[in-house]
Amino acid sequence: MALVVQKYGGTSVSNAERVSAVAKRVIRSKEKGNQVVVVVSAPAGMTDELIALARSVCEFPPAREMDMLLATGEQRSIALLAMAICARGHKAISFTGPQAGIMTTKTHTKARILSINAEKVKKKLEEGNIVIVAGFQGSTEDDAITTLDRGGSDTSAVALAAGLKADVCEIYTDVDGVYTADPRIVSNARKLDKISYDEMLEMASSGAKVLHSRAVEFAKKYDVPLYVLSSFNDNSGTLVTKEVEGMEDVVIRGVTHDNNQAKITIFGVPDKPGTAFKIFSEIGSAEINVDMIVQSIGKDGKATISFTVSKTDVREALNIAEKVCKEIGCTEVSADENIAKVSIVGVGMRSHSGVAARMFQALANNNINIQMISTSEIKLSCVVDENDIERAIKAIHDEFELSG
Repeated sequence: MALVVQKYGGTSVSNAERVSAVAKRVIRSKEKGNQVVVVVSAPAGMTDELIALARSVCEFPPAREMDMLLATGEQRSIALLAMAICARGHKAISFTGPQAGIMTTKTHTKARILSINAEKVKKKLEEGNIVIVAGFQGSTEDDAITTLDRGGSDTSAVALAAGLKADVCEIYTDVDGVYTADPRIVSNARKLDKISYDEMLEMASSGAKVLHSRAVEFAKKYDVPLYVLSSFNDNSGTLVTKEVEGMEDVVIRGVTHDNNQAKITIFGVPDKPGTAFKIFSEIGSAEINVDMIVQSIGKDGKATISFTVSKTDVREALNIAEKVCKEIGCTEVSADENIAKVSIVGVGMRSHSGVAARMFQALANNNINIQMISTSEIKLSCVVDENDIERAIKAIHDEFELSG
């Protein structure tokens, strides 16, 4: 008997017909002799509808109350799925995130999972139930409901799989695996049979929507085998697993992009110790993640610092930068939301030279200007004008012959 954790996204439970289809798929796994835990998201679009509803009654809704409201989307899904399974003659019980023992930090709307107490879930599994858990949510030690960052249902599923020591975690979505690029943009993008945790983590953090980066972190830390599959067909998916011999033979695994980027530039920064710390400690204290940072030295001992944040955080980050700018004597702060990031990822980059030159050449051949560059051991990212992003993706995908 295997213990299987399955996760279904919002499109998979968007209406009664699709909830019924998920119920049938879950029951098939149960009838193979498995113990099954199912994590579900809110129906597609519901979270955005709830956010809009909140802002229609309060321009700046309190974060605690937003969490209370947003958690209801997943509760609808778990109850309906439990009903659909019971209607087909199988035992099922639904749990909210707090009821399933998911404990989080106290940062409302952006909480992080601290621990899992899965005893209730285990007990119900032993009683023969299919256990259905609301993704994207948990509670603090003082019983306040919290929600994770967007896409957090993936993280909920992998964290539960780790806490339960599950044999496998299956992420069902509206695509049937991880591709070399977004197939909606690159028509000949190729589905990958296997990808390493590190590569998937870099792709997720660089804009690939198929998995949430925190979920991949959990999977790597606790060595949870992770499959990405389609909830609409029975095609073989993509296995996310430990790096194995031969993976470095492939130089580039895929091209990713992120349109949810904004660039903030601070001009006239005093070129002395402590100024960068002052800027980024204030931004970090506001729970804003900074992605890329570039500093250049100008005239008269003054520097220019540019950095990127998500578009959802740009207003707050700009306000903080303007405040710090006044305190340390900078001259100007500007924001540009008309940018996007394109990245290449592959463990083979560690052992192959000339990768950066090929990427830059592909962009230059298509008259695409590079605004910022950042690198890691297995990733190279460039910021370009958002109007150039699709051409950039196709050019790089062709350059590295990722369709073959």
